[in-house]
Amino acid sequence: MNFCVIGAGRAGLIHARNLARRMPSARLAALCDPNEDSLRAAGAELGVAALYADYREAVAHAGLDAVVIVTPTFLHCEIACAAATAGRHVFLEKPMAVTLQECRQILAAVEQAGVKLQIGFMRRFDEGFLEAKRILDSGELGRVMKIKSIGRGPGLPSPWMYDLRKSNGIVAEVNSHDMDSLRWFTGLEPTRAYAEAGNFKCPDARDAFPDFYDNILVVFRFDDGPIGEVDGTCPCHYGYDARVEILAERGLLTVGHTARQTATKVTVDGQVIGRTVASWRNLFKDAYLAEMEHFVECVERDRPPSVTGFDGLRAVAMVLAANESLRTGGSAAIAPEVEQ
Repeated sequence: MNFCVIGAGRAGLIHARNLARRMPSARLAALCDPNEDSLRAAGAELGVAALYADYREAVAHAGLDAVVIVTPTFLHCEIACAAATAGRHVFLEKPMAVTLQECRQILAAVEQAGVKLQIGFMRRFDEGFLEAKRILDSGELGRVMKIKSIGRGPGLPSPWMYDLRKSNGIVAEVNSHDMDSLRWFTGLEPTRAYAEAGNFKCPDARDAFPDFYDNILVVFRFDDGPIGEVDGTCPCHYGYDARVEILAERGLLTVGHTARQTATKVTVDGQVIGRTVASWRNLFKDAYLAEMEHFVECVERDRPPSVTGFDGLRAVAMVLAANESLRTGGSAAIAPEVEQ
């Protein structure tokens, strides 16, 4: 399969490097980014000669089979629809889009074109998360009562994220994974959300974007009774933190950790010393590869991906409910929707 990666930033380079170096069944045929320096640097590193500044030219690249879209969220809809219309299979990083209408436009475009769409929820391909899902599905712990998912990023948000009209805030950019984890682990749909948030570490955003927040807590009620919680921060500065705690009728299940390594040093003066995970790029390195291998396999064998556009849409619905709760100060309903 011939791929074009659209977006040569940090996350885009993860996918580009995997396609170029770690996947015999794939070929990185082209790269696209409006930043000329980033584009040329990525092309030189990965040996790709076909470089595009305009996504319209990129999706028209001769012999292209699929695109990987890793751009700011407000560009996802137009690029994904253009790629689908050109007959390219679409791997779309989260969040799927800014609005539910945009999500539905993408779903309609890929349906009409007859191409595959997979959303980049890489936690579903992580070994620890997969084992937790297996344990829950086995029923050995009984019914889930409470589930809490933590997503905290170490670095400052990109300035474009300050505008919630373009990004939906960190609850979308950082915590879409957590929204999906709650749905995936429980197998249930949330019906309402209540959120509290604050801006503690981003003073540059306060005047121009008073609704921007860098910390958020969201409580979800699910349609069969469980209570869910999403805990988001960006920046947290101490490292990358992705964990889930699930309290069930017959036990507790935890997934993820903050330590980079299992060795911890305890000194005679009472210090406990270890190292935190530096980045999502380190923690989910193998999961990023596994999700792309799954996408390629689905295209080659004409099977639906396990992470669908509907999953992306429902995560966006949860994000929008959280922001609506922040706006009104009360709980926000999440309308039910049936997968088509």
